[in-house]
Amino acid sequence: MPIPDWLYENYNIQPEEKRWVDGKECFKSGEYVYFTISIDNNEVIHMEQAVVAYYLAEDYYVHMAVPIQNHQGEWFTPFQDAMYMVIQGKLTTREFDISDGKLLAEFHQIGNAYQYEPKAISSYGQWKELWIAKVNSMEEKLAQEARISPSAYNQLVMDVLPYIIGISENAIQYIRESEQEQRYYEVDQGTVAFRRYANQLIQPIMWPMELVYDHPARDISEFIRQQLLANVPPANITRFLNDYQAIRSLSVFSWRLVYARLLFPIHLFDFLERNLIEANSSAEQFKQLLQLQSEYEQKLGDFYNSVDIDCELLQIPVLHWL
Repeated sequence: MPIPDWLYENYNIQPEEKRWVDGKECFKSGEYVYFTISIDNNEVIHMEQAVVAYYLAEDYYVHMAVPIQNHQGEWFTPFQDAMYMVIQGKLTTREFDISDGKLLAEFHQIGNAYQYEPKAISSYGQWKELWIAKVNSMEEKLAQEARISPSAYNQLVMDVLPYIIGISENAIQYIRESEQEQRYYEVDQGTVAFRRYANQLIQPIMWPMELVYDHPARDISEFIRQQLLANVPPANITRFLNDYQAIRSLSVFSWRLVYARLLFPIHLFDFLERNLIEANSSAEQFKQLLQLQSEYEQKLGDFYNSVDIDCELLQIPVLHWL
């Protein structure tokens, strides 16, 4: 059964046309677009994201897409031997007269006010364990892939894997030491965040499957990571941080978490993980990313100084190999 027929039969949705939104195949009906997602036996994760999405959509973000129920009042519907959820979003175009920093700070304020701490989508206080698991899992998967499918790309991956593991271990050690930091504020409590923050707050649609629960430093560092990789002037990052702190001040603990997350090469792992699934990356693409990584590390070595943080005064440790 084609998806449009399935949508009508189970949700009384009559698709008018197919559209691509954020790289996702959607079907437009009236003022809404509908996106289908396989739940892959992750019902609890999707339901926690659904509850948070409804919280955000109800009073705060009209462009927050939300899951909808089928005719039987159920959230999950079978389709081609799998269970699916349908996400309803409303395309919006808005002018923002607020800076990136203040926009994110306000989002974290709203997320912090959410009364129930999710469990399945929470990474709060778990970075060290999750990073260790990520490194071990990727090391095993990449080595297996290189054995099964010898190629120039896989050979390059294996050549640089010790380097990636090495900088990952540095980040893990830094976060391990930072967990002992006692200088924290109320703003260090958990909040609604994004798996990888990339200005979703100003996009036409925010998707529930991108929501997590974590320390606000997660989104701050991911925004800065993209700025560093894009070679944005340091003044822009400083302005972002100053604007954020006009609403939510960062503690020494927060600064250390931001720095730790910037040290961990999640952008390299994301690239490698995508290619394990899609197998469409070339050695040349990976070389370009590694070149960016070299420049990224140079900027990271001067990060605190570039954003006017006195590490000696605040007694914040810095990695000197950068």
